[in-house]
Amino acid sequence: MSLEIVSFKNEYANTFYELNKEWLQTFFYVEPFDEEVLSNPKKYIINKGGHIFFAKFENELVGTVALMPLTTDGLFELTKMAVSTNHRGKKIGQQLLAYCIDYAKSTMELPKLLLYSNTKLENAIYLYRKFGFIEIPVEPNSPYVRSNIKMELVF
Repeated sequence: MSLEIVSFKNEYANTFYELNKEWLQTFFYVEPFDEEVLSNPKKYIINKGGHIFFAKFENELVGTVALMPLTTDGLFELTKMAVSTNHRGKKIGQQLLAYCIDYAKSTMELPKLLLYSNTKLENAIYLYRKFGFIEIPVEPNSPYVRSNIKMELVF
């Protein structure tokens, strides 16, 4: 399988929205914070120094993930990871995650990454742990209603 990881372009904004919306509606629902960020990826991610990556397979964007800056201490959240329904089970999420971790560590020289998830997503939690993320307490004012687990990866 020939998979290429590419960076955000303006013309990919709608694909970023659609991939994430499909994923959220499959497992949860689209929260107001999701809608705001997904509808304005340049404003909330790119223009603040963040990055959005896409998995491109046979000239089609089939997955996405973002490194979104948090307001504190120059930390970044690994977020908005989604793979299209027809391409799940092909380790695309794993490749996106590996790419993101390497980019955050090597290119951005970040000290760590944070993520929010839900324990209902057993495969995702397993994958995060496999890559070295450990569970830390979720703060009371978490940006996501659905998140019941917060994890970090210290480099």
